Amino acid sequence: MREADIEKLLVDYVKTCGGLALKFTSPGNAGVPDRLVLLQGRVLFVETKAPGKRLRPLQRYWRRTLKQLGFQVRVVNSLESLEQVQREILNLSGGGPFHG
Repeated sequence: MREADIEKLLVDYVKTCGGLALKFTSPGNAGVPDRLVLLQGRVLFVETKAPGKRLRPLQRYWRRTLKQLGFQVRVVNSLESLEQVQREILNLSGGGPFHG
């Protein structure tokens, strides 16, 4: 499975839940997460990676920085981690994922 496959599964799932999974680019700020998930008034940054791949140093910097600002950031690099994020999104209406 490629990174693009994982990203498409995420985008499709968020759409079925009534949200948006916008491609996130920030010119001049390499390493920001790939997707900005918007659902039920909440924001979740998601970095997708090919299975088994890890964050690059600049991506780790952005993950840490966004978390320090109070945002939730997830890394999806396997079907298991995708399923975890999907569970969080599904549970959103019951008090919300994106905690922790």
